Amino acid sequence: MVKLKLSDRQLYALVEALKLGEELKPSQQAKRRAFAKYKIEGWENSKLTGIFYSIQRRLGLIDEVIEELVGVSPLILDPWLRAVLRVAVEIAIFRNPSEKTLQHLRGLAQFLSKRTHPYVGYYYYDLLPRVLNYVPVIDSEEKRLKWDYTFPEWFIRRMRELIGNEAEELLKALNETPSMSIRVNRLKVSVEYVERYLQKKNVRFERSKRVESVLRILDPFNPEWLFNKGFAIAQEEAPAVASIVLNPRPGETVVDLAAAPGGKTAHMAELMKNEGKIYAVDIDSSRIKRMNEILRRMGVEIAETVRADGRKVPDILGVEIADRVMLDAPCTSDGTIAKNPELRWRLREKNIPKVVELQRELIESAWRLLKPGGRMLYSTCSMFREENEGVVEWFLERHGNAKLVPLKGPYDEGLLPGTMRAWPHRHGTIGFFYALIEKS
Repeated sequence: MVKLKLSDRQLYALVEALKLGEELKPSQQAKRRAFAKYKIEGWENSKLTGIFYSIQRRLGLIDEVIEELVGVSPLILDPWLRAVLRVAVEIAIFRNPSEKTLQHLRGLAQFLSKRTHPYVGYYYYDLLPRVLNYVPVIDSEEKRLKWDYTFPEWFIRRMRELIGNEAEELLKALNETPSMSIRVNRLKVSVEYVERYLQKKNVRFERSKRVESVLRILDPFNPEWLFNKGFAIAQEEAPAVASIVLNPRPGETVVDLAAAPGGKTAHMAELMKNEGKIYAVDIDSSRIKRMNEILRRMGVEIAETVRADGRKVPDILGVEIADRVMLDAPCTSDGTIAKNPELRWRLREKNIPKVVELQRELIESAWRLLKPGGRMLYSTCSMFREENEGVVEWFLERHGNAKLVPLKGPYDEGLLPGTMRAWPHRHGTIGFFYALIEKS
């Protein structure tokens, strides 16, 4: 195995990027600023960027190691010491450092002393041998999977309860960096037009087999021109399927109850041929402003944005006014971990019931908006049963006039017959749940 070679300058850049990443969001901005300070460019940039994002992806596990060695949470340590220890653990435990790199790791004690206090540098120097000699205790299947795929044990346990031995394939898929996907806006151009544009730019792509207007981009590519023209929008295949499942028709009235950033609203306007009415609801004014800009660019003429709490929308728009309601509910978003690797360590099992409570309130609000004979789609980008089948079962028990409309594809049946799930390891997309409910 090739040994990792890092200079002291490169280590300083990594440490400063991590430290700055706690103050600047997104972390990409912090990385750029720190790397520029230490003149990290070209191949060096690629090499260190990989290590930087690897630390972000493993952060919870790295912090567990630090807590085991130090005896307290790393979150209460001096920020410079915390950043240096995170770099040291990544390189010493998860990499194969050269002898010279190990020397530079020791040299970080001096770096620390200059930025904090000499005692902090001495403390790190004394602790480093224990970091270098650390061997994890792996005494369960959850621990093995945690170390192999860097996920919290509680999340691994939950996924194993959900899909058994398939869980390992799921964890593996969640660790793969997904290609960017765009959805062509057929209100303005054809899919073929965008495909020809990409071919002229020598950009490889593949058309989705499930949603023909979604293209997966296989090469590095800046889609800014397509986005600015309103010819395309960044959207994964699974969220695009949601609008197709709800199937709004020209002339209908539709409410998109958690609409920002506007991808589904724009897609539904396209399916409706810009005929009818869509109320696009969001509670946040800055997201509403951004959504208005996106809808304008996309040529959407039938959408009206409404700044409101989704739970109060029936009191604003009225009851039983919509032929279709889209509720892509706020959720834990664990199905998007492949796109947001650090999310795995921000998730808290204890927070799931709070999210479910909000989802229940929103689905009740959506139901009040729906006309008799109308249809509502409840969807999330979560994989936890409580947020998906659990919410739907709870809702159906409360409403005798609610009927599940069985979904037959393009993905697999959910854990409740008639519902549907997209799985990262089976379908190559983000995790997504769908339940289509009709008011009889």
